[in-house]
Parts: sequence; structure tokens; C-alpha cells
Amino acid sequence: MSAEDRQPPPEPASYEAASARIEEIVRRLDSGEAGLRETLDLVAEGRRLVEWCAGELEAVGRGLEELRLEELVARLEGGGGSERAPSGE
Repeated sequence: MSAEDRQPPPEPASYEAASARIEEIVRRLDSGEAGLRETLDLVAEGRRLVEWCAGELEAVGRGLEELRLEELVARLEGGGGSERAPSGE
């Protein structure tokens, strides 16, 4: 089977599932038992999963920023703008 014939694994079901798979990949690579082809395949899969996880974390970060903005708008609208956010934010 050539590299062109191989289908990439499906997208992970969750961040946690992707993290667990990354850990499995690292253990397999650390074992030294993987051959050259398997090593290349595992590295490619690991890279794809890491990129997917990074995208998930970025999306969560954007969601948190939106929540903070909504909270700030609610405070400003409800408090007439007299309340200030703590200086640490």
C-alpha cells in the first residue's frame, strides 16, 4: 500500500481522546520497537493530532475571551459604567 492509498485517521472525538492517542504514540516511539515506516506514520499522525489539539485550545481561548467581553458589556450596561474591572485583568 502506497502513501497515496492510505487514508488519514478520522478526526478525534474529543481533545481528551486526541491527547490519549498522542501519549500512545509517544510511548510507542519511545519503546524503540517501531520500524522506519511505522515511525514515519506515527510522527505524521502525532503532528496532525497536535495541530488539531492546538486548534481546539485556540477555539476555547476565543470562547473565554467572548465570555469575558459579554460579562464586561453586561456590567457596563447594568452598572451605568461606574464599576471597574479589577486592575489584574
